[in-house]
Amino acid sequence: MSNLLVLLAVLFGAVALMVILGERFARPIPAERMQRIQRWLLPLVGLMLLLSVAHHYW
Repeated sequence: MSNLLVLLAVLFGAVALMVILGERFARPIPAERMQRIQRWLLPLVGLMLLLSVAHHYW
């Protein structure tokens, strides 16, 4: 049980560190790049779902 608590504490600390560093050093994404990402996002999510269903039934 103590191993689980240590693991959860380390995981929480790592996530907190990522959030703090992300807020401090991350640059905002330009609108043009965000539009290019959004154009690919929905087809890739659909492909991921189809592959997941195929993997489940295979």
